[in-house]
Amino acid sequence: MRVTPRTLGRVLAGACAAVVLGVLPALPAGAAVADPVQQQQQWVFGMMNIPAAWQVTKGADVTVAVIDSGVNPDVSDLTGSVVTGPDYTGLHTSENNPDWGLHGTWMASIIAGHGHDDGADGIIGVAPEAKILSIRVIPDKEDPGYQTYNAESEERIQGELADGIITAVKDHAKVISMSIGYSAPSGAVRAAIQYAYQHGTVLVASSGNSGDNDTRHSAGSSDMAPVSFPAEYPGVISVGAVTMDRQPASFSSGNLSVKVAAPGKGVPAQGRNGLYYTVDGTSPACALVAGVAALIESRYPAISPALVEEALTTTAQQSPAGAYNVLTGFGIVNAGAALTEAGRLIKEQPQGSQVALDTHFGGGAAAVPAEPVTSGGDGRLVAFMVLVLLSLAVVAGGIVGIVRTREARRG
Repeated sequence: MRVTPRTLGRVLAGACAAVVLGVLPALPAGAAVADPVQQQQQWVFGMMNIPAAWQVTKGADVTVAVIDSGVNPDVSDLTGSVVTGPDYTGLHTSENNPDWGLHGTWMASIIAGHGHDDGADGIIGVAPEAKILSIRVIPDKEDPGYQTYNAESEERIQGELADGIITAVKDHAKVISMSIGYSAPSGAVRAAIQYAYQHGTVLVASSGNSGDNDTRHSAGSSDMAPVSFPAEYPGVISVGAVTMDRQPASFSSGNLSVKVAAPGKGVPAQGRNGLYYTVDGTSPACALVAGVAALIESRYPAISPALVEEALTTTAQQSPAGAYNVLTGFGIVNAGAALTEAGRLIKEQPQGSQVALDTHFGGGAAAVPAEPVTSGGDGRLVAFMVLVLLSLAVVAGGIVGIVRTREARRG
């Protein structure tokens, strides 16, 4: 799905999002054999090294807020895991409408699906023991109220996102997943993100599906990736998408906001109708990384958002190691390694700067220091006073001489 700047500005589920590619062989959630669903997930789990993280945690005691188009809490693979939060869209579409919560349910299943039949069948999310807090701030494009929503002012739709973020924090979500995008910044959203960050909440967002890449830009061209918010805000982990062969997806936006990448092409998910789909976009990539953040938060509940980001970026799989790419950031997230690194980071004691202050101040270490001004002491003070008195005597003597000369001339 291609995204135009207007589409981004009118944020919709799907603008930075999943596109249904096909229906898997095991369609009904209640079918006797649903193993093909989990089989299709294995390449995703393998690429992100998720089974290694599951040896430590599966996301228990963590709530992930899915700020999206709504989540159907009754689908088989999310039953008992979803808390339905407020709907800020101002629309009146019924939750029973087949076009309500399409995108949000896909994302929630990718994050915290637990399968069914004791987990033997269906979607297993990255953090299957985590809880989902569904906060609706956008409608799907198929939603009957979409045209009404699309006519709203930019200030209002961005205010809905800001309200959603603040609500998520107040309801104790440790991770916020935002597979959405806006073409313009918002002071209200920026303040809400700052509020979340200061309260220890990890924020993850999709980088966008423009298909453009800032590194292709040349003089006179207009193929730079459009800016996408909230991914662009400081404190937000922006996620790009890769394919099964670890290459950047053709639709994934490439710009300097991108921190990491995850699979975003053909990712299995459960729909709001209980069927299974494969979906495309930086949206599923965002959901996968949000799931990994939930694993880290589950194991280390006191960890800061900054350390979660550091754990994800420093262990990401990139070639060459440590390199940066505008399409994939620091690389594909490695859940097992990130969890290990998070444990190491949280045990480190804060240390002072290892760089001498003169590296940054006074012209740097190579600068010639100015001569210091030293205290004169009592001896220098006495000498100074004597010099002042002698100067006064000379001035007085001069004045007396002038007066006498004038008197002599008068006589």
